[in-house]
This record gives sequence, structure tokens and C-alpha cells, in this order.
Amino acid sequence: MGGRDDGGGGNSAYGRKRFKRSRAHFADRITADGRDGWPVEAGRYRLVVSRACPWASRALVSRRLLGLEDALSLAVADPVQDDRSWRFTLDPDGRDPVLGIRYLSEAYDRRETDHPGGVSVPAVVDVPSGRLVTNDYQRITLDLATEWTALHREGAPDLYPRARRDEIDALMEDVFQDVNNGVYRAGFATGQEEYEAAYAALFRRLELLERRLEGQRYLVGDTITEADIRLFTTLVRFDAVYHGHFKCNRWKLAENRVLWAYVRDLYRTPGFGDTVDFDHIKRHYYQVHTGINPSGIVPVGPGLSGWTAPHHREELGGRPFGDGTPPGPVPAAEEVPARGRP
Repeated sequence: MGGRDDGGGGNSAYGRKRFKRSRAHFADRITADGRDGWPVEAGRYRLVVSRACPWASRALVSRRLLGLEDALSLAVADPVQDDRSWRFTLDPDGRDPVLGIRYLSEAYDRRETDHPGGVSVPAVVDVPSGRLVTNDYQRITLDLATEWTALHREGAPDLYPRARRDEIDALMEDVFQDVNNGVYRAGFATGQEEYEAAYAALFRRLELLERRLEGQRYLVGDTITEADIRLFTTLVRFDAVYHGHFKCNRWKLAENRVLWAYVRDLYRTPGFGDTVDFDHIKRHYYQVHTGINPSGIVPVGPGLSGWTAPHHREELGGRPFGDGTPPGPVPAAEEVPARGRP
């Protein structure tokens, strides 16, 4: 996952060592002016994701909304990684067809041997050299929105509007600490007090967000922003994995009228739900975190039919894409298989 550092021990260490979310070790930026040596350039870079990972899913949503599919190619890793790293076993011969590698760790090693912090997604790899450019999960989507503008589709939304950035940043920091990261602090807690503190902070923040969203369709202003993307990728996983597997069980999202309607509104918005694979999500969490779920059994439920039920959030107004337009259809090669959808 993005920024995960469990101090070694592989998959069995989850839930047995104190949880720490490390900073991204490779924080180079791909910018319009190329100041870090990585200029924005169509076709040069490859985005490596797991559809299971909420941090990587941010980049999937952003790439779709901005229409960068042709400019930034996509590699999807197997949701069940082994102790070596994310694997390309979904591809023929178990190799990424563009990078020619079996493991994402190979791109990391080409950049720096014996690097700290593990092998995380999202990762952006330089195709010509096969070297990792960045795994800075906090920065990648902001740069897609602000540095890649020359390659955005016509009608792309402004996901990080300059006039609202202070408000967006403050909200995203609260959401990061208590929600995005909070579910992990609860799920990977090694002691009762640690778990209960994370649990309390998580639901306190969710209730504040519920109040905020009761009278407005989106988190900041009347359009979708980066803040909505970051909250969505945790909420969409909530009932499927965080409620049970991570013991975040005060209530299910489906029992919260406001947040359940909000996340379903986004799910039904082109660019959001069409990137979500519930099969990958459930198999990753329940099969990889053997320190928490030693049997590796993946629950059958919860059912997914509710995701397509009416949400009525459009009654609050709002303009999802601002002055822009929805993204076009999902490229055929990137469609989520039927078993991962409602």
C-alpha cells in the first residue's frame, strides 16, 4: 500500500508490529517544467496500481477524470502480493507487457538498491529506463491535476482549484489522519488502547463529515475536488473490509444515511465507480494480512446491490464537473471484470 512500513516481516507481520505510515521515500515530481528531471511527456511514464489499494485508487480516479488514459499508461498488479512485492501475474507470462518485469520491486531496485520503506503503490515508472520515478502517494494526484494540464482532456474538471486550496488542504489533512490512515491504525493496532483511540477518532471524524455533507453535495464548494477523491477511496472500502477486517464496526456505512448516499453518488459518477474492483479489494485485505486473518478466508458478503440504488444527492444541486464534462467510456482494456462490480 502507499507509504506502508511495517518494519519487515512480510505479510504475517500485519497486526503484530506497531503500525507506522512512512513518508514516501521517492518524492521526485513529474512537472511541466521538468525541474526534478522528469518533465510531463505523453507516453513516457507508466502508472502502477493495485485496484485493492485506496492510495493507488486515488490515482486511478484522477487519471480517469482528467482524461489522461492515453498519456499515462496503466499497469494493474495482482491484488495478492507476496513478500517480495506487487506482482504482475494478471498479465500474460506474469510480466508487465510494457516494463517487462515480474515484480514492481525491480523498478524500485533500478532506481536505488537497498531502498527503505518497502515497495508501495501507486508508483510511477519511467518507461525508457525502467526506473521508479515516484511513489509519493500524497503528491501524485495533485500533480496530475496541476502539472499535467497540457495533456488533460477537453472538459477536464479542476480538481484542485487555486482559490479553494487552503480549505481543501486542511480538510484533506484531517481526513488523512483520522479516516484514510485511521482505519489502518485501528486495523493494525497491537494493543487495546491503541485500537480504541484510532476507532474513536475515526468515528468522530466521520460524524463531522456527515454533518458537513448533510446540506452540500461535495466536500468543498459545489464541484468534485481532490478532497472528495481521497474520502471516497476509503469509504468505498468501508463495509467490505474496514468494518469487519479492521474492526471499525460502530456502524456500517450503509447504516449512515448521509455518508452512504454521498459515497454512492460518487460511485455512480463516471471516473469513480468504474475504477473500483470489490473482488480485488476483498481478496487483498483478507488474504494478504495473514497476521490479522490467518485462515485467509474471504467473506462472501456484504452484497453489492445497494451500490446502484437511488441516492437522491442530486437534489442538493452541485455541478460534479464544474464547467467541464464527464469523462468518456472506460478503455476496454481497463474495464473492471464483472465479479468485481455490483
